Amino acid sequence: MAADKKLYIKTYGCQMNVYDSERMADATGYQTVDSPEAADMILLNTCHIREKAAEKVYSELGRLKQFKQANPDLKIGVAGCVAQAEGAEIISRQPAVDLVVGPQAYHRLPEMLAQVNAGERAIDTDFPEEDKFDHLPRGPKARRAPSAFLTVQEGCDKFCAFCVVPYTRGAEVSRPPARLLAEARDLVERGVVEINLLGQNVNAYLADDWTLARLIRELAKIDGLARIRYTTSHPNDMGDDLIAAHGDVEKLMPYLHLPVQSGSDSVLKAMNRRHTAREYLELLERIRAVRPDIALSGDFIVGFPGEQEADFQATLDLCEQVRYAAAFSFKYSARPGTPAADRAHVDEGVKTERLARLQEMLTRHQYEFQQSMVGKTMPVLLEKPGRDPGQMVGKSPYLQAVFMDAGPEMAGRIVQASITRSARNSLAGEIV
Repeated sequence: MAADKKLYIKTYGCQMNVYDSERMADATGYQTVDSPEAADMILLNTCHIREKAAEKVYSELGRLKQFKQANPDLKIGVAGCVAQAEGAEIISRQPAVDLVVGPQAYHRLPEMLAQVNAGERAIDTDFPEEDKFDHLPRGPKARRAPSAFLTVQEGCDKFCAFCVVPYTRGAEVSRPPARLLAEARDLVERGVVEINLLGQNVNAYLADDWTLARLIRELAKIDGLARIRYTTSHPNDMGDDLIAAHGDVEKLMPYLHLPVQSGSDSVLKAMNRRHTAREYLELLERIRAVRPDIALSGDFIVGFPGEQEADFQATLDLCEQVRYAAAFSFKYSARPGTPAADRAHVDEGVKTERLARLQEMLTRHQYEFQQSMVGKTMPVLLEKPGRDPGQMVGKSPYLQAVFMDAGPEMAGRIVQASITRSARNSLAGEIV
């Protein structure tokens, strides 16, 4: 019986992989456990975005061989974007692997497990025509954490020169709104009060005549759903209706992750971003006009092929103007098969030095934003126990962790909190 079997999933990368891991667990019917030692099956749900992603997966598979040597009946699988990109290479290089499944095919896990249990190895990295979400079993109505992810869109049609997502996740596909609303209601019935809508280009959501803005407005009508967020967005898909929603949908939180990647128009063109720095800044002005208190976060790639010092200075100038509440910055690293992979690279030492300068600025801006919260009173969603007894960790409207004195029975409640202290990545508060 599958229900008697135990599954350990190690999840890499983005929130969409977290969501996918939950659904893969449902698909197998196995009980999830917190350690590989206790598992009948180990599944690595991989990400191909970061540097040397495939090498890290092979290294982890080498480490996991010891568990298979101790338990020959143990099954090991690789899922996600590295599985999609590497496919048969994983099977050929690592005999300990029993199955490889791409991110668009994990609804086929039951059939693949049957194949594995019959003594065969299984691989499926197709892009099936059927919607995988239609074929996944509905799990039991267990209570959920107060905050949950909900994938509404997958894939990408933008083909940025540095990115593998269009090749590993496929073309943009949006899920039907009726199914999303039903899933959201189900989550609320199970204790969820905050939903984060996910997509590779979530604001490209378009199902029939439903845009992301319309979906958000309908979700906001659900009783018991108190907060709505979405990530990750592309500047070119910020329509007028979505900007307007930030101004008049109270449940839509005042936090927006809107990556720009560079402040240089020549670099943006080389990246195939299809917008300029000025267009990005004008877009932020429009968003801030309807929601002045919105907090912004972004992504930056330093040392993209061809980046000159003047290009990098343009990035610093943009950051100084925007003053992000939080940001993620990385040195460029080539992804095989992407247009930028074969271009002449910036010297590694130059990339390291530029990244340090950028991160110093971003850290300073983040610190200033955190400090600006002290003395304010804001609604905080209490989520889980903190490090100390009698302490809970909550989430501010701006996605900050807030530590405060409260009991575990308060989980799922939104309380008014007076912010008393700030740190780089968290706040401390008192219930008022």
